[in-house]
Amino acid sequence: MNWIKTLGKNIQSLILAFVLALVVWVSAVTNADPTQQKILPQPVPLEIIGQDSALMITNSIPMQVKVTLSAPQSIWTRLTNETGLVRAILDLSDLADGDHRVPIQIQVGIRPVKIVEYTPTMIDVALEQVTTREFDIHFIQMGTPAVGYLAQAAVLENTKVMISGSKSAVERVVDVQTTVFLTQIKETVDQVFPLVALDENGDPVDEVSIEPDGVRVTIPIEQRGGYRNVVVKVVLSGTISPGYRVTNISVYPPAVTVFSADPQLVEELPGYVETLPIDLSGAKDDQDLKLQLNLPPGISVVGEQTVEVQVGIATIEGSLTLNNQAVEIIGLSKTLTAVVAPETVDVILSGPLPILDALLTSDLRVTIDVSDLVEGTYQRIPQIELNISGLTVESILPGSVEVTLTPIGKNK
Repeated sequence: MNWIKTLGKNIQSLILAFVLALVVWVSAVTNADPTQQKILPQPVPLEIIGQDSALMITNSIPMQVKVTLSAPQSIWTRLTNETGLVRAILDLSDLADGDHRVPIQIQVGIRPVKIVEYTPTMIDVALEQVTTREFDIHFIQMGTPAVGYLAQAAVLENTKVMISGSKSAVERVVDVQTTVFLTQIKETVDQVFPLVALDENGDPVDEVSIEPDGVRVTIPIEQRGGYRNVVVKVVLSGTISPGYRVTNISVYPPAVTVFSADPQLVEELPGYVETLPIDLSGAKDDQDLKLQLNLPPGISVVGEQTVEVQVGIATIEGSLTLNNQAVEIIGLSKTLTAVVAPETVDVILSGPLPILDALLTSDLRVTIDVSDLVEGTYQRIPQIELNISGLTVESILPGSVEVTLTPIGKNK
């Protein structure tokens, strides 16, 4: 029992020694890893949980929370370098349609950390029932095709769409529209156009979603009887001054629309019309001219009666004009036949004279790729392939040709 009496006499000294040791240890730890209070360098993204799938938030809410923490320096190193240790949660569980004031919950996945403060602490949330409603697509066609062309009835891939959103937003929608502009077009329209939901004032209702958000519209564009779109071929005459060459010939517009009261006259055209000849005799400078077209009797041009022609002329460095180069069709479907007008073009090349002198007909190929085309008549720019390097294609005459694609066996 003596040891118990001894312990009783010394208990106060033992407790005091323990407390002093604890204070010394805490002081040492604190000095080695001091506690710091500061704001997280990056705001914490707000996580929304528990939201009823039949409800949607209709007001604007902050999606980041500014958090101030107190933690040892070693903990701050992890808080700064690792993501996901601090979470800001907005719990919408069991909330019904209406306005609510919901507290934000801050969770820290590391210890020891003290949450000092955070902003905001509460968020006003407006919840509203999600509604879906079907609407007919209102198709609007604006403008008219180019002269001599006629737009057929539009075909819409879909005629109805589903509008989804909050009940109040969906109720504001009175019309779903798509608009197609046909001004001056000459080829069939076949593409997807966006849809827009409008209110009674004609203003977009951006708070709703549209499914699908676009509609494919096909509008056949056909040329009227007696009208035809043909390319323009520039006719040159005379010889330019010795030591000079033609570097470029361009015409604008490259194609024109012609008309005749007798549609047969238009159909008999070869797919192009020629300009009146340009006399280049003795020319040394570029030519910039307005020319009349050399039209057969009974045929007239729709619109502007002249075309602008530019002829580039420069001193000779070495050039060669290859006349009557056959135009080759590539990529033609097995179900179609192709007719090209004109069937040949003139190609002007430039480059070192030795290379030009060595050029063979087989070194040049004039092609038109029709792999992406369907039945119809098109104006296309020929592509030049050269199997010899060092030469430049200066010009192609005419600059574009007419390509007519017809199903095999179709009666003309």
